[in-house]
Amino acid sequence: MLFPYAASLIAQQGPNPGNILLLGLLVVGLLIVVAFIGLFAAFFRWWIQSVLTGAGIGLLDLLGMTFRKVKPAVIVRGMIMARQANIQDPELKTDALEAHYLAGGNVPLVIRALIAANKAKTISLTFREATAIDLAGRNVLEAVQTSVYPRVIDCPAKDDARKSLDAVAKDGIQLKVRARVTVRANLQQLIGGAAEETIMARVGEGIVSSIGSSESHKKVLENPDMISKNVLARRLDSQTAFEIVSIDIADIDVGSNIGARLQADQAEADTRVARARAEGRRANAIASEQENVATIEESRAKLVDAESEVPRAISEAFRTGKLGVLEYYKLRNLQADTEMRKSISNVGNQSPSPAT
Repeated sequence: MLFPYAASLIAQQGPNPGNILLLGLLVVGLLIVVAFIGLFAAFFRWWIQSVLTGAGIGLLDLLGMTFRKVKPAVIVRGMIMARQANIQDPELKTDALEAHYLAGGNVPLVIRALIAANKAKTISLTFREATAIDLAGRNVLEAVQTSVYPRVIDCPAKDDARKSLDAVAKDGIQLKVRARVTVRANLQQLIGGAAEETIMARVGEGIVSSIGSSESHKKVLENPDMISKNVLARRLDSQTAFEIVSIDIADIDVGSNIGARLQADQAEADTRVARARAEGRRANAIASEQENVATIEESRAKLVDAESEVPRAISEAFRTGKLGVLEYYKLRNLQADTEMRKSISNVGNQSPSPAT
């Protein structure tokens, strides 16, 4: 109605400044009305749902989400789910959900986790803790579900190259153990707490230590629950994201006699050492014998050298007149008699040869 009136007015009076200003105001007003109707149509569904469920999100809030690059559908659905589930958390507000969304968090997952924790009635989980867990990269809903329904972990894992945990008792017998660990998520330690790998490593260490401290493998076979009791008493779940509910020994088998094998290896090593020492002593004896032989030969050479001086001394004695011919023959007769006596004594010392 206004536009035809303004057009007829301009046609009658001509294009004066007043009429042009009026026409501009009418165009701007029309654009504002069209924009309002468009925004109302775009957010009407979310606004009416918010009003009917008591989520407390108005049209201006929805418009502000658009400018802040936040999906209104995510925030509205999250608030509606929280209000319908009667989540009484003072920090659970629209701006807090928007901040978590802008930080890269998963708003629907956080709301579902809060609802699951609230329905369980035994799990204490606040909105701040849930958002912190979500931003830390962990699945907060899965953590809540693990708190409600404990999870079973095989130790060692099924896809592990080792099929069992091997430990040796004090009597030297090897035992092969497979265990199952039931854990429950500890939401207060989920941020910064160790993961499943740490739980498995600690349980494996506790099982090996418990078997190693047993006096005999028969005691372990008679009472396998002693392993579980010893491991649980060590509080292996400290500073981890899980709480150990129970440790069950699934299977235990007897392996090889490691103690006997080690003793045999030690005996073999001792034998080799003794042989090496004996060989060293034999080599030293041979070296000493060769040194003695060399000494004997050297003494024999000195004797021969000394005997070679005897004829020279005799000839010198003949020249100087200190030794006569008669005295020389007496000396030769004495030497011959001595050699004869020596040969006779050698013949008497020889053992008789066996009869042919």
